[in-house]
Amino acid sequence: MALTPADVARLGELARVRLTEEELVHLAPQLDVILASVARVSEVAGADVPPTSHALPLTNVFREDIVTASLTAEAVLAGAPSVEDGRFRVPRILTEDA
Repeated sequence: MALTPADVARLGELARVRLTEEELVHLAPQLDVILASVARVSEVAGADVPPTSHALPLTNVFREDIVTASLTAEAVLAGAPSVEDGRFRVPRILTEDA
């Protein structure tokens, strides 16, 4: 079943994309090719082919979340160029009316 420009217009509305008449006519056969390709892949993939989200197996590369000793607030603030009320003091970048 071939997509018509009216079908593409409806898809554009659903996606909130404005398309001109020329774009509708141009995109309809392109979307047909895409849908046919997806249908062909669906035919080839049998029950013995597991669904995948990536061509290669991925493993988690994050390290374990281990609590370790860290610097005290005083030690961190000792290296700061300016400190106020136990916090880093930085120059104002916004005005009051911003």
